[in-house]
Amino acid sequence: MNNNNIVKTDVLIIGGGPSGLATAIRLADLLKQKGLEKRILLIEKGNSIGSHILSGAIIKPKIFKDLLPDVDFSEIPFDTKVTKESVMLLSKKGKFKIPFSPPYMGNKGNYCASLGEICRFLAKKAEEKGVEIYTGFAVNELLYGEDGRVLGAKTIDTGIDHHGNKMENFQEGSTIESNLVILAEGTRGNLTKILINKFAMQKGRNPQIYSLGCKELWSVPEGRIKPGQVYNTMGFPTTKVFGGGFIYGLKDNKVALGLALGLDFADPTFDTHKAFQIWKTHPFIANILKDGKLLEYGAKTMPEGGWYSLPSLFSDGVLIVGDSAGFLAMPALKGIHLAIRSGMCAAETAIIALEKNDFSGMCLCEYENYIKKSNIYKELFPVRNFRQGFINGLLAGFFNFGTQIVTCGAGFFGKLKTHHDSAVTKKLTKFRKNSFKEKTAYFEFDKTLTFDKATDVYYSGTLHDEKQVPHLQVNNKESYPTINIKEYGAPCQFYCPAEVYELHTDKTGHQELRIHFENCVHCKTCDIKEPADGITWNVPNGGNGPEYKYM
Repeated sequence: MNNNNIVKTDVLIIGGGPSGLATAIRLADLLKQKGLEKRILLIEKGNSIGSHILSGAIIKPKIFKDLLPDVDFSEIPFDTKVTKESVMLLSKKGKFKIPFSPPYMGNKGNYCASLGEICRFLAKKAEEKGVEIYTGFAVNELLYGEDGRVLGAKTIDTGIDHHGNKMENFQEGSTIESNLVILAEGTRGNLTKILINKFAMQKGRNPQIYSLGCKELWSVPEGRIKPGQVYNTMGFPTTKVFGGGFIYGLKDNKVALGLALGLDFADPTFDTHKAFQIWKTHPFIANILKDGKLLEYGAKTMPEGGWYSLPSLFSDGVLIVGDSAGFLAMPALKGIHLAIRSGMCAAETAIIALEKNDFSGMCLCEYENYIKKSNIYKELFPVRNFRQGFINGLLAGFFNFGTQIVTCGAGFFGKLKTHHDSAVTKKLTKFRKNSFKEKTAYFEFDKTLTFDKATDVYYSGTLHDEKQVPHLQVNNKESYPTINIKEYGAPCQFYCPAEVYELHTDKTGHQELRIHFENCVHCKTCDIKEPADGITWNVPNGGNGPEYKYM
């Protein structure tokens, strides 16, 4: 695909994660069955397929048999089968193994894997079926007709300096005209966000709520943890924020571990990355990592609102799949198989539209019917009130969860509401003597077991062209200093897991926010969590960002 031209395709898929690739594979198979010749174009902003992919990941394998019925199961690059799992309740120094597996959290028959490796495998299969895949192209604009129908997309202009001036290497982005666009951007996709707001596709539904997960991959001495051994943790280092930790034993003496915590916390100084580092100091975890070596770091957000937070999934000329839509099952915290299933449902819808040459919402609404007939509905609906129940605290959440188990998800109070994560943040004055920052002031990073954000970012492989318009923009620049800085204490400097935001104070006491966008790992927490809609995350130049190899 060349810059500065018009590209035409029948179906455009934006995003090379599991949902986008599944859409491409299933649609290519359906086209072959129907004897139709149509162009499928998939573009990915990462430097390569998998470079922006981060997940736990424990995967339910059956979905691959449905997606790739002719592929030998042994070809799929899973790391290891889950052989044993435990849920550990951690105190500051102690631990207690819960003698049963909590409902919906069992992993019997599942596999540990690198999702990036899985996506590279799926991309190869898609290309074998005739799908055109182009990496390193970032899309920042959807194209609309006069009637509001989505007609395609445009890749970002490059060769523009940070002041917005064209440089000698300026290249205008490509215009891609397509009968149907599939948005598979992952969590909080910038195009998906714009589309949902433009057509009020969240109306009547709960706002989406998110968690932030920080993850590291380690090489550890032999015998520390068996391949396929899985631990989930609750409790330490915080009992006031929803979420917990995970430890997955992998082949070749590697271990993937991380901490995923909800973004609906009130304390503006709460820092998930710091909590993650403190979590690793627990004797149970530190003993696994002792004399080990950090290999890779990453961070991403996950949509946790469930069934009631799904937006309308279609509009004229466009469908939304995967994490962009919010297909993640709680409390299992699994979404890969649902993302793939949503892509397959989108492909089933697309083949109908292609045969009829009808890409209106009246035709594409069939997508939601496919979703409701699939295991996506079967998994999300019974826990439709799960995550909302924890908004008022962990005890209330566990009580609510118990009521859902006996009422098939209905609970005792009907549909529970959510609030935007940004709206939950309270002003700094509420926490001056009891903030997370004050309570963890003692903690120092030792650069052996625990790492500061800048060091961890190095292990993410993140790179950005510094001669470009910064992709992180402060909104409401006039009110930001008085509201976000003075009243909330610039919470972005704490919740960002990559040290992108710095609150600088000069000799006169004047404070201003400095943005080091070159550190950004594309988790989009700032777009979600900043009070008063203070920050917008946009796509940077194609190929920029993290370069995950093993995640």
